[in-house]
Amino acid sequence: MAATLTPKPGTTWADAWQRCQDAAPEAFCDDRVRNLWDGRWHTDGHPLPATTPVDGTPIAGPPRLDAATARQAVRAALDQHRAWRHVPLPERRARVAAALDALAAHRELLALLLVWEIGKPWRLARADVDRAIDGVRWYAGEIDRMLEGRSPLPGPVSNIASWNYPMSVLAHAMLVQALAGNAVIAKTPTDGGLACLTLASALAAREGVPLTLVSGSGGELSEALVRSPEIGCVSFVGGRDTGARVATAVADLGKRHILEQEGLNTWGIWNFTGWDELGPHLRKTFDYAKQRCTAYPRFVVQRSSFDAFLAVYLPAVRAIRLGHPLAVEHPADPLPELDFGPLINAAKAKELGDQVAEAIDRGAVPLHRGDLDDGHFLPDQDRSAYLAPVTLLNPPPSSPLHHAEPFGPVDTLVLVDTEAELLAAMNASNGALVATLSCDDPDTYQRLAPQIRAFKTGHGKPRSRGDRDELFGGFGASWRGAFVGGDLLVHAVTEGPDPDRAPGNFPDYHLMPA
Repeated sequence: MAATLTPKPGTTWADAWQRCQDAAPEAFCDDRVRNLWDGRWHTDGHPLPATTPVDGTPIAGPPRLDAATARQAVRAALDQHRAWRHVPLPERRARVAAALDALAAHRELLALLLVWEIGKPWRLARADVDRAIDGVRWYAGEIDRMLEGRSPLPGPVSNIASWNYPMSVLAHAMLVQALAGNAVIAKTPTDGGLACLTLASALAAREGVPLTLVSGSGGELSEALVRSPEIGCVSFVGGRDTGARVATAVADLGKRHILEQEGLNTWGIWNFTGWDELGPHLRKTFDYAKQRCTAYPRFVVQRSSFDAFLAVYLPAVRAIRLGHPLAVEHPADPLPELDFGPLINAAKAKELGDQVAEAIDRGAVPLHRGDLDDGHFLPDQDRSAYLAPVTLLNPPPSSPLHHAEPFGPVDTLVLVDTEAELLAAMNASNGALVATLSCDDPDTYQRLAPQIRAFKTGHGKPRSRGDRDELFGGFGASWRGAFVGGDLLVHAVTEGPDPDRAPGNFPDYHLMPA
């Protein structure tokens, strides 16, 4: 008989919220958060209702500002920027270092907020916080060299990012941008991460780091956060539809920009026999339910190897553990080791479930369908945001699963017979951030890899954004504007001597890093 699970004591949303109020009472007020602008926390905006994807519990929703207030916030950020850009680098570094120390002191709380707000399992939530802190510490140690001959932008950096990595992507970028001499504006992601980002921003603002954190709809705030003449650079992480609108706006204005957009990251299998090495990688691709910009939801497999591939793929996907990230059998038990918890919300889980059903109806072959009843759940808990892993063979061209990133635990497999078919299938989305090609012969890899339209291509191993000095970008429609990572992240938000042509994808040129 299966053991009955209960929430681990001290990890409820009420517990996390009380700890937030104790840690940063200026930012957390009763049952809502405040917006941060003009160096102060404001009880403004209209809070929207919100629930956690973990179990449907009500949580704090974003206090959405109107366009007029957002414009005031941007003008105030410009005033902060004009003062901050003249603060000597040693002082900027000391303030950012103090902010990092405060984040480290609240590491467990920040991670717990990520569990509740976006459904990350405990291991991945802590890793998100740690990558942010460790990454910015590395930049603080390297910033003197990176800023040689360079100066801050004329105006603040505006950040609009997706919900999946509030700390290691968004908070990390904000603190590096400030370290480089810019005031920073960020819009909280609509779908999750509000409390985590609010706490992180409160801890940094106390140390004098010039941050602005506001909530609102993209349509309502885009005029202020993207098109305002005060903005020195726009940094965006999200989907292609919204990214295309931002790209049009910044191109019209000639504004600096960093636009990371989705792409269908693919894993190719060609003349390959190292199956024992592949299995562990396959399971790891399901971390966080593939809700990552560098997830691998498409496998392109040589037909003659399909049986051998399935022999390692199916055991890997059947071993996946999902469920409530905070459920334990006994109060003293550690939090569970899960591959993933919920998707970001119930609407996303339903959308993907509907796409799977439609693809099968139009001819896709279901190779694996997991069952939520095998998951790690509390008795009678809300499971509407959860989706068990699904694997489909040959999704029809009419299905979104054929050409777009699902952002959920749905794999699609495509069989090919020639190298030309392999490359065409791996390049199905007009550009990607990462790809992997598994083949035994190094010369074959070296010949085929440059023809794959991904910024990073791994040989038999997955690629990621990377940390610290590893560059990151995308090809085709997966990226617009300056590439980032290492020196490039700082160069993207500073000005250098003319001609200052940043590596990246721009309307009038494409330049790879040297």
